[in-house]
Order: sequence, then C-alpha cells, then structure tokens
Amino acid sequence: MNRLELSGLAVRPSQVWGGIRLVPLVRESPVEGLRLHREVYGGLGAGAVEVGPRTHYTSYVPHGFVADWSGEGVRSAAYGTQLGADGGVPARTVRLPRHRHHRLAKRRPGDRLRFLPLHLALEGYLALHFGGPSTAWEEWSRQALRDGLSPRAEDAYLGRSVRGLEDALRAFEIHPGQCGVLVYAADALAAAFVVPHPDDYRLLHPTLVEDLYGELVHQYAWYGAPVPEFGARIADGPHLRSLDALRAAAREQERAWAEAHGTLFARELLDGSYGFDPVYRMGAFTLWRFLPPFVRDGGGQHIGETVTDHKGRVAYLKTFRLSDAQIRRGHLLHRLAGADWRLPRAARALGTSEAELRRRIRSAGFEALLRDRND
Repeated sequence: MNRLELSGLAVRPSQVWGGIRLVPLVRESPVEGLRLHREVYGGLGAGAVEVGPRTHYTSYVPHGFVADWSGEGVRSAAYGTQLGADGGVPARTVRLPRHRHHRLAKRRPGDRLRFLPLHLALEGYLALHFGGPSTAWEEWSRQALRDGLSPRAEDAYLGRSVRGLEDALRAFEIHPGQCGVLVYAADALAAAFVVPHPDDYRLLHPTLVEDLYGELVHQYAWYGAPVPEFGARIADGPHLRSLDALRAAAREQERAWAEAHGTLFARELLDGSYGFDPVYRMGAFTLWRFLPPFVRDGGGQHIGETVTDHKGRVAYLKTFRLSDAQIRRGHLLHRLAGADWRLPRAARALGTSEAELRRRIRSAGFEALLRDRND
C-alpha cells in the first residue's frame, strides 16, 4: 500500500456556488515532457469495449484522453475509434489487447496513449475478485464457481445532474497556472482532477460536467445546505495607504488560507493508503490505477487513476468517490478472498457468525453466489 502525494501543487482560496466548492490547484511550473488532450466521441457517447469472446464492458464513455509524451507539444490527431458517432454511424466495438491492464488503454502512433478517464479505475473496482471462489467449497453455488461475480454493475451520475456543478464551473475564472481542482459537494470531497500543464487544464476544465460521480455526491449536492464562502479580512491601519500595500495584504491572506486549508481539504484523499496497479509505461511516466483498502471506518474512500513521473510526482490524477455500500462490498470481497472463500474462516476474521455473514453476502447483492440449503 502507498499514499498519494500532490507535491508541486498549491491550493488557492475556494470558490463556492451553493453546495458546490471548487478548490483550485496551481503549479509553479508545468510537468515537462507530458501533455494531455481530449478526444471527443459523438452522439450520446455510450459504447461497448470487447474484452473477450461474447464478453463486453459497456458504459457511458463521453470522451477519451490522449497522453502525449513525444515532446512535440501539439494536439494529437483524433484516432478513428468512434463510440456512438454522429451521422447515424453505429457505435463500434473496440478490440483491445488481451492483457487485462491494457483493456481500456490503447497505444497510438508515436508516443501517445489513448485511455478512458475513470474507466480504468472503475474496471479495476468491478474486477475486484471477479472470479469468485477458486475452490469448489460446498457453500458456493454452481453459478459462483462457473461465472464468479459476473455480471457486475454500478450506478453513477453524469456531472450535469450534480446540482450546481455546471454553474460553478461556468461562473468561476480559471487561475493563472491552474492545473487541477478539488470538487466538493456539501464539503465532502467528490473528485480530484489534475493535469500536467495549465493549457491542458483550460482545455479539459469543461469535461468535469461529463465525468461520472457517485450516488453519495449526487445526494449531497441536492440535499446539502450551502457551504460557507472564503472571505479575506484585512484590518485597516496606517500600513494600508496604497494599492500595492492592499494587494500585498490580500496576497498574505491567500497564503494564510492556503497554509491552513491546503492539507485539510484533501486530507481524506492524501491520508489514505492505496493499492496501485501499473497500467502502461510511457517513457519516463507511468499510468496507474488505484484502489483503497476498503476499511470500514466511516471516512470517504476513492478509486482513481494517476500518471506519475520517474520521481513519483503526480502529472495526472482523476478520482471517483465510492458510496458506503460500495465500500462495504469491497471490504466483504477482500475478507472472503483473504479467507480463501471459506465462510467459517471469513466469519471468524470478521468477528461474526456464519449465519450473519450469509446475511451480509445477500445484502451486498451476492445472493446468487451462495448455494441453496436445499441443493
């Protein structure tokens, strides 16, 4: 397990629109050697990705990102894959490499890689112990042994349906040097988004309303109360006799706010430990996806993907906040797999009875995995 670090990024005072809080992230200097571009898919953006014979990963895919480490610094030409293209062209099925890490990332001509934002992380979560029991223990059904957890599905909300998010992104100006943002709903961290260069952020800033957000974020935005705004308070005095002095005092307030809130706002993201799964090596950069430990401590937990350089510095980051139910399912699957799918052993590890464990498995939506007592 490792931690996320946002070294090289500084926070700016938050921007508030109702229950939505945006915390800008700025860099003193861009990450050299990597650029990120958008690839737009027409129509509704929905598509299917073939991952095996008669097996498809189907999801809402509004756009793709193209990572360019060629050093040319120009936008990549759009690749031919269209998911739900305009003009009546049906959605294409994309055949991706067999290696599981590369299903949703595809190399382009030259030093470029196309990947689908958040889908690397979601596919990693959905594939969590996907195979089910590895041994034919008597507790598990034939379906569990034959098909594992298939099919698995998770619900998510389009950013446009998160109340106030679209208005907030449209209303507030982008800071000089801004390379990312922390998005909060009712002051709960909904997502983190970081890119290597300010020009990339200006291009990709509008895509936040097309991203996926969890059920909890959607509920917080609709039912949460408005959050307090940041306000700089500058005491009047003899030292404020010019615009330069007033400007210096305002900047000092910004620095004080950043020092007090810089780690506070992203604490739940940065204090947690994650399991990182390498997806693709891009010269001096590596694309990873990560999962939390699924610890049931009541705190928010995130899945996501990131690109780091050879020093471990984050060049790209996108996260998805899991709901409490998703965390419980991940926790349960981890414990079952750790006990080699033996219910008595797993029950002891969880400090409960086998009957209660069966109830939790059914409550988590995995009832089909259990063998009927009458079989």
